[in-house]
Amino acid sequence: MTEKELTPESVTTPGDQTPEENALEKASEIPLRKRLLDLMLVNLKIGSTSFGAPTAHVAMMEREYVHKHKWVTPQHFLDLLSAANIIPGPNASETCYHVGYVHAGYPGLLVAGISFILPAIISALILAWVYMRYGALPEMVGLFYFLNPLVLAIVLDSTFRLAKSSYTNWKQIPLFIAIIVAKILGVDEVVILLGAGLVMIVVHFIQNGFPKNKKTPPSMMLFVLPVVELIEKYLPTVKNIFLYFLRTGTVLFGSSMVLFGLIQDDIVNRFGWLSMQQLTDAIAIGQITPGPVLASSTYVGFLASGLNGTFLDGLKGGLAATAGVFLPSFVIVAVTAPIVKKMRESELASAFLSGVNVATVALILMVSVTLAQNGVVDIWTALLALGGLAALIFLKVPPWVLVLSGLAMGALRIFVF
Repeated sequence: MTEKELTPESVTTPGDQTPEENALEKASEIPLRKRLLDLMLVNLKIGSTSFGAPTAHVAMMEREYVHKHKWVTPQHFLDLLSAANIIPGPNASETCYHVGYVHAGYPGLLVAGISFILPAIISALILAWVYMRYGALPEMVGLFYFLNPLVLAIVLDSTFRLAKSSYTNWKQIPLFIAIIVAKILGVDEVVILLGAGLVMIVVHFIQNGFPKNKKTPPSMMLFVLPVVELIEKYLPTVKNIFLYFLRTGTVLFGSSMVLFGLIQDDIVNRFGWLSMQQLTDAIAIGQITPGPVLASSTYVGFLASGLNGTFLDGLKGGLAATAGVFLPSFVIVAVTAPIVKKMRESELASAFLSGVNVATVALILMVSVTLAQNGVVDIWTALLALGGLAALIFLKVPPWVLVLSGLAMGALRIFVF
């Protein structure tokens, strides 16, 4: 079924509108200031209570955006998530930007994005200052014993709901199995996503013939930003830090954890900004702070600029790295957001997006397996994961309550027992 454009010429009776049109119409009746305030508060909450992998962030977003506030439908959310998966940048953050745009236009895109990443930036700056002052980070390992199983429960709960929206007929099952096999064999995630989309286009041709509209929709274009080497003398100046992370953010695909694979050789060996141990600590920062893992770049920029300088030097470097690594994703989403909805109006693009949706859910499920391997280490953590899942499904407990409960139990383990 194709979406209708909400125009004066369209049929406007509520019964004939699509769910997306109904959601947009309801949002348009709310003052812009109220919509922006809602986006800020909701995304500050998500950014403050979502720990671990991007899939955990997406799970909390799905619960808040789709089911609690009904800003987007399940299908629309999957479309936005899939669009974020096939463009450069951090997937969870870009999904947040997309929903912000849907709910309140470009102001909503900025407010939602900044609100989501702000808690992580503040946390990274504080921990970087602690490291610079004391030469070590506080012990946080105990937190994960309780937190990881509950994060697994949140991700599984969201995966089940996304699967209901994505897997609409039995013909998608072979594609799902092929995606799982490809992932096990180590095929790159971007290749899997694009390949799944192309498979669904072929299936569409076989079943329906060529689409009536022979024009290639603009939404099928891949946006590639030029990468320019402008780093001068490899010194950790604010300008060099900003330019380096701007380049990195432009070519970053998939999970934010890819960041460390991209920057390790440059930061440690080529530029000498940090030692390998300090970069390893930065990876840990991404795991123990809430919000996007990509905010670890804040920590890297702070240390690179501040270790041989002042706190103000570190602050400038941290903010420069943050601005550089996140700016490309804001720009790319600002360009692509208006055309994501139009993808469902094209037979070709709709088939492609359906395939990407199937792949997206399959990849999230594979991440859940990894989370289970790391988080379920004994019978107690297994019971904690099952209990968390039951609380989400049957008691409708909000995910942030589980996260805070895990943090509280972890804090007791560290400081009391």
